[in-house]
Amino acid sequence: MHVFLRRLTALLMMLFAYTATCSHAQESKPKFHVLAFYSETVEHDHVDFAHQAIEFFSKAAQRDHFEFATTTNWDDLTAANLANYQLVVWLDDFPHTTQQRTAFEQYMEHGGGWLGFHIAAYNDAGTRWPWFVRFLGGGVFYGNNWPPLPAMLTVDDRHHPVTHNLPQSFSAPANEWYIWRPSPRENKDVKVLVTLSPSNYPIGMKDVLRGGDVPVVWTNTHYRMLYVNMGHGNKIFTSDIQNRLMEDAMLWVGAGRER
Repeated sequence: MHVFLRRLTALLMMLFAYTATCSHAQESKPKFHVLAFYSETVEHDHVDFAHQAIEFFSKAAQRDHFEFATTTNWDDLTAANLANYQLVVWLDDFPHTTQQRTAFEQYMEHGGGWLGFHIAAYNDAGTRWPWFVRFLGGGVFYGNNWPPLPAMLTVDDRHHPVTHNLPQSFSAPANEWYIWRPSPRENKDVKVLVTLSPSNYPIGMKDVLRGGDVPVVWTNTHYRMLYVNMGHGNKIFTSDIQNRLMEDAMLWVGAGRER
């Protein structure tokens, strides 16, 4: 009887050790892989944001168990390279060559993920990238406030995974707020998650936004994508509330959750 109990105990201990090892291996495996693109030669305030974003998301990657890599080489936007990542992030710039744009289009059309900040969505008459305008929901850059200022934001949908940790409204750190024409909200496929509150108007000194619909965070539901207008200057990561939005945005797009 004692021999049987010793053998049973040894077997249970081995089973426990095996289970613990498997559990640890599962936890240590990255949930998804991110490649963040940025440039060092763009507007200084955008570079400041990119550097702070890299630090923020590198720490988030450790907390949330995803892999976060960065590059300043936009020629890394190739089909072969993007196949290694579930999420592409544009921090302070965007593709400038036909080859880069084509690779990104194919990546997104085949289920890739994209998270873009601030200047990443900039487009005007000289951009000549109609696919990207449709991808964003049809809006073209129309104007912005200047100088960067803090603003009150309204959360449109507090049940969405990107915004479920946010209050109904919150004060966002100083940023250059973009307005788009037409508003992406007019596109039936766009889901707006956060909006510039009308209580801010007029906002700006040199360049003033006096009114209108200004979506700040939205997704085109045809794609696994999210645009976040924050991204100008070195104050963006000074709000714990907004930081929660940033981290949840990365997790939602990266994990490919229900849109």
